[in-house]
Amino acid sequence: MQYLELYDGSLEVEKITNRWYNDFRLSNFGAIITFVGVVRDEDGIEGLSFDIYEPILNSWFDSWQQKAKENNAIVLMAHSRGDVLNHTSSYIAAVCSPKRRVALELIDEFVEDFKASAPIWKYDIIKGKRVYALERSTAISGAGLLS
Repeated sequence: MQYLELYDGSLEVEKITNRWYNDFRLSNFGAIITFVGVVRDEDGIEGLSFDIYEPILNSWFDSWQQKAKENNAIVLMAHSRGDVLNHTSSYIAAVCSPKRRVALELIDEFVEDFKASAPIWKYDIIKGKRVYALERSTAISGAGLLS
């Protein structure tokens, strides 16, 4: 079973989250908590576009899977590549855990670390063109020539 899923374009939220629920509801997890990110209509953008560096993303995600495993939990994630229009989803995360508190804490930490550390570059779509969203981007620790 694949815990990290990458898709071209907008995510089919109901399909993905319902599949995750059906895949794990009989696994004796007491909590399955999901977070769905939706592209907002702001600053005149038509949507967002994403580039992903998969080798680093896989390594980052594997470290989170290990952290979750230490708490008898699992982490699930789906993310978009390419263009995602306003009012659709580019990101879904979930934590499945026997205990509610573990799931609540892990989903919060996971989503915040994702925003800070995942090797995903975001572009605004303005008049059909991709414009790098520098003001909303976060430098990845260890990235760059002088790191």
